[in-house]
Amino acid sequence: MDNVKTLLGEGRIPHAWYNLVPDLPFSLPAPIHPATGKPISPDDLRPIFPLSLIKQEMSGERWIEIPDKVRQIYRLWRPTPLRRARRLEKYLKTKVRIYYKDESVSPTGSHKTNTAIAQAYYNKEAGIKRLATETGAGQWGAALSFACNVFSLGCRVYMVKVSFHQKPFRKSMMRIWGSEIIASPSNTTESGRKILKEEPDCQGSLGIAISEAVEEAAKNKETNYSLGSVLNHVLLHQTVIGLETKEQLKILKEAPDYLIACVGGGSNFGGLVLPFVKDKLKKPGMRIIAVEPSACPSLTKGIYEYDFGDTASLTPLLKMFTLGHKFMPAGIHAGGLRYHGCSPLVSALHDKKIIEAYAFQQLEVFEAAVLFAQTEGIIPAPESAHAIKVAIDIAKKEKKSKCLVFNLSGHGFLDLASYDKFLDRELVNYAHPTEAIKEALKDLPKV
Repeated sequence: MDNVKTLLGEGRIPHAWYNLVPDLPFSLPAPIHPATGKPISPDDLRPIFPLSLIKQEMSGERWIEIPDKVRQIYRLWRPTPLRRARRLEKYLKTKVRIYYKDESVSPTGSHKTNTAIAQAYYNKEAGIKRLATETGAGQWGAALSFACNVFSLGCRVYMVKVSFHQKPFRKSMMRIWGSEIIASPSNTTESGRKILKEEPDCQGSLGIAISEAVEEAAKNKETNYSLGSVLNHVLLHQTVIGLETKEQLKILKEAPDYLIACVGGGSNFGGLVLPFVKDKLKKPGMRIIAVEPSACPSLTKGIYEYDFGDTASLTPLLKMFTLGHKFMPAGIHAGGLRYHGCSPLVSALHDKKIIEAYAFQQLEVFEAAVLFAQTEGIIPAPESAHAIKVAIDIAKKEKKSKCLVFNLSGHGFLDLASYDKFLDRELVNYAHPTEAIKEALKDLPKV
């Protein structure tokens, strides 16, 4: 059994997404309406989401059927390969069997396309003409642009300003698929203008970009908002990753001892690990590890409280690990991980100590990325490289024969400028100061 790739045929694409919520041994804290202080209702979300997605967000059903039209588009790249990192194993001289789920093979180069296709489909079915969204590094913006093109929807993307300048070719991808891209904060929205008035040189954050996109959707009946991470329905769509991985591991007669993924909002992490949480509850020795940047350490240095999902306080209050919705992250090159909070579902798992979380500086993450590229041949996205860093560390330290699986959430072919800066020794480490985090947390809402 010296295979490198474990493949599934197109007929093995999952027919349903998996919802972990009914299998949790505890109840999730409900999102709160900031004006009433009461749990939000479906009607509260209808100005920006179609009813089908609202039902998925609040669903207590274990399985949600994947529409045939969505599965047909999934066939362009799904099922994705589960690869054995044999060359990396040999280099590390490890007993650990290292596998990675390769989500970089999607048309847009990342896992984000899994939910983008689903969200565009449901909005099209609801008669919506246009979607507004935010993006950090541009992977989500590219994915939604592709999906809107597939279903003939308009798309406007508010891209975090620092990434708008760092990642020019992801803007090219969005434009090819017909989207309009605006550097955030912008003068297009009231929330953007307010922030620029207070801080004219603001380089932006995902929280600010979310505010701008939500504001636009709320003011236009033909426009809805689309989110690439954090919410339950987004993680639900991503469970195709973990469901396929389970089938591939069965073929290999393997059971994971370690499951690892990077975490920002939580979508690629949740997509891989949620189908395995029931196994973890029965097998405490299994370790599920979330990895984030030291520059934006929501899980490792944030607090588990209710907070807004955006900077301008337009969203419902979510119980999550947060650095404060006014938190302004540094312009590190893993732009997709620069979010002040984390998925309420992932946050609850961390609070209950079902998962672990670790944070790393960007130089050591890029070192791991380069080693992976030199051994396995794939240049990983800076975000995915956080998972690779932990996988390598475990493989070096683990003395027993173990099975380790991580999610390669995307490739880094459009992040080469960041790699050049690393190779030219122009990148520096940055850990967000504890005092600055405490200051941002002073603005948490009272619930």
